[in-house]
Amino acid sequence: MSMLQRHLYNVETLDKPSSVKRVGYQSWTDENLLVESEHNDIVYYTTRWDALCPYIDVSEEMLKKVPKPFIVYALPPDGPFGAPINDHYGMADTLSKEFWEDERRARKFKEYDKLFRNFVYEEKVIPGSELTLDDMLEMAGEHFENCYIQEEEILGFLDYVSRLEVLIITVHSPEGELVLTDVSILLPKYDQLYGSFCQWNRAFKNKSPGLYACLLASRWAAQNGFRYYNLGPVGDYGYKSLFVTDHEPIYSMVLTDLDHPLAIDPTSPLHTDFNVEDWNRVYRVCEPLPLKIKRAVG
Repeated sequence: MSMLQRHLYNVETLDKPSSVKRVGYQSWTDENLLVESEHNDIVYYTTRWDALCPYIDVSEEMLKKVPKPFIVYALPPDGPFGAPINDHYGMADTLSKEFWEDERRARKFKEYDKLFRNFVYEEKVIPGSELTLDDMLEMAGEHFENCYIQEEEILGFLDYVSRLEVLIITVHSPEGELVLTDVSILLPKYDQLYGSFCQWNRAFKNKSPGLYACLLASRWAAQNGFRYYNLGPVGDYGYKSLFVTDHEPIYSMVLTDLDHPLAIDPTSPLHTDFNVEDWNRVYRVCEPLPLKIKRAVG
């Protein structure tokens, strides 16, 4: 844990409260907006919300302040900024009969229920404002470290959910051992439950605890009237296909100098995630449209 356990401070500890700016669910200052990332030792910048949050709002004021290269993943689908990238959100339409009655899906769900039949799970919804950095590290510190999620990004999550609710699911073995902790964000505006992160005990790997967490979250969404369980980006995560019934475009933005080393490196996220013609595109080509979700194929 080392690095993540240092400097345990509150989400907003600001010397100049007047310097706090708000956009969407987010608050930021000039000092906490940016997070440094690296690709092949080349530094670029993202926001503190990118690692764990969906639908990140930006403003013209924000964009004027950022250094290049600057990437914002997952802008709101109904907003004016950005362009679709080479990935999409995977959605489980939890209110459809197709989702639950698909032959393969129903069979796998039955298998997971059997594997965990003697385990105990708990679901609770709490205001995101109740969470602290200590809570986050306790629930998923190992996951954050393994995924190189920085402390600033964990604080970004806490800021994002401070005006939302979160669903926390835990599963314990019959012996009382913690098997998994799964955290999702309730997004009523989009009729979604967004799966933000899950930490699971490697000792139970043969039971597929991550997939079981997705099943529990999907059931909770259906029981509580949320049409979609959003599993996040699916391009590099084939296991998510079991749950995905629909795809939603992911709108993103990259601001870069064309001769920057990151732009020249063909393996960088500027090439793998974006179409070159969309570099430095701030606004959508067309007017913002209602949320468009397409039925998944295959």
